[in-house]
Amino acid sequence: MKNFIKLLVISAVLVTGEVKAQMPHDAIYMGKGQICVATMYGRSTWTEYWENSLKRSNSNIGTHTTQNVMVMPAIGIAKGLNVILSLPYVWTQTSAGNLLGQKGFQDLSGWLKYRVANTHGFSVHAVVGGSVPVGNYVPDFLPMSIGLQCRTVSGRLIANYKHPQTGIYVNAHGTYSWRSNIKVDRDAYQADDRVYNTREVSVPNAYDAGLRLGVLRKGWQAELWAERTSCTHGDYIRRHDMPFPTNNMQATTVGVYGKFQPKQIGVNARFGYVTDGRNVGQSTNLMVGVLYQFKLWKNQ
Repeated sequence: MKNFIKLLVISAVLVTGEVKAQMPHDAIYMGKGQICVATMYGRSTWTEYWENSLKRSNSNIGTHTTQNVMVMPAIGIAKGLNVILSLPYVWTQTSAGNLLGQKGFQDLSGWLKYRVANTHGFSVHAVVGGSVPVGNYVPDFLPMSIGLQCRTVSGRLIANYKHPQTGIYVNAHGTYSWRSNIKVDRDAYQADDRVYNTREVSVPNAYDAGLRLGVLRKGWQAELWAERTSCTHGDYIRRHDMPFPTNNMQATTVGVYGKFQPKQIGVNARFGYVTDGRNVGQSTNLMVGVLYQFKLWKNQ
């Protein structure tokens, strides 16, 4: 991965034409041979959380903060076919108490995005993705863990309509993610109101759905968005207890997104706020990034 990122940097040449940066949930594509590398910083904080449906705070934790830095290259393989990669470095901390935060590389993720249909401004896209843990972090020390240590496979469908003249678009997507079992550093654990005498933990699968309304013009983009994420099943945080990977984590998040990229270099920012949830913190999320697009090889 380090050699790949180094190759992206030293091989950069000037790009001609319209500059676009894309994500795994949008309808934007790199042209064949084009690459856009996004370097992003994210910060998420919360002081209140949902213990099942009970919203509460915990003075032993204070304010919980998760931060990350991530490199995400998007690579144009062919017309309407892109590969997107990401590898975040994550660290956690609290403002009170004696819980030690974790830090390290989390999971290496990759997505293959393909434009299935495109006619009169309406397009349909299929995204297949997956992730594998990279760091040797502890998954069952929530909320200080930086991840769940499970391998994932996901499938996503995207429907998008963009008005040709104004650039106004509506985007909707739905995703299902399969998660592998994990092993924890304990001989037994409690979940679903019973005790399991094993180190192997079944992490529930998850799904999400999102809706976006925005404007995409040459050099800039502005967007309002809402997302709902949930596990397919799972238990709940017990009263005065810590979270566990078997919990049914649910969240509804709303936010705004903006991007300015008139040439090869650009910037973007994303803000989100959790309005409702189960077994998660009511977090405020901020992401800012720098975008750099270039052409790695020429079309024949």
